[in-house]
Amino acid sequence: MVNKSIIFVVVLVFLLGGCAGMNESHQNTAQGTAIGTGLGAATGAAIGALAGDAGIGAAIGAGVGAVGGYAWSSRMEEQKRQMEQATAGSDIEVTQTENNQLKMNIPSDISFDSGRAEIKPEMYPILNSLAAGLMSNPNAQASIVGHTDNTGNDTINNPLSVNRAANTRNYLASQGTPTNRINIDGRGSYEPVAPNDSPFNRAKNRRVEVFVFEPQQPQTQQQQQIPQNQPQYQQPTY
Repeated sequence: MVNKSIIFVVVLVFLLGGCAGMNESHQNTAQGTAIGTGLGAATGAAIGALAGDAGIGAAIGAGVGAVGGYAWSSRMEEQKRQMEQATAGSDIEVTQTENNQLKMNIPSDISFDSGRAEIKPEMYPILNSLAAGLMSNPNAQASIVGHTDNTGNDTINNPLSVNRAANTRNYLASQGTPTNRINIDGRGSYEPVAPNDSPFNRAKNRRVEVFVFEPQQPQTQQQQQIPQNQPQYQQPTY
């Protein structure tokens, strides 16, 4: 029993440590909800066998699976369709990431001029549609990440990237989206999507990325109960 407990703790620490050690870039390319849930269930079953308690394994498996991604609901699918329609004919990329986030990559020809954090008027209709989608889905949250090209130095570029994200959030807030549902970040020139070797490529790097996601909802107590038509396990008597 002692050996099983030791193995159980070691496996659990390994899993939690691995998740905690992932940087945001890795998390954004993590496997989706279905894969995460399946992996969690398998891991939980193994841990449950080692611990001698299948119930513990199931609970841990559910927790590990939840780390794998976000929920992709019908409302998220509808918002993806809306954003694809709103951005049709532009250079904006609208995709579903592997961990079930709706990602919009908005380049500078629509978003920002070089060295500036003020939103271009061409970006307003896009953000209006985004705000409408967020308002129609109260479970959705957004993360806005600002980027720059490599013109200038970090003293200029790092706050500039944050200001681009902040101005995008402020506009969404002006359209009714609560600011507590939007977080922002700036990466300066450190995450280019193209080599900074031409004006065309630098324009690609001068951008904001918007991630919309719906956190997994915890099961309610009623959902966790055993169905009435399913026989409950009883401890045998000897």
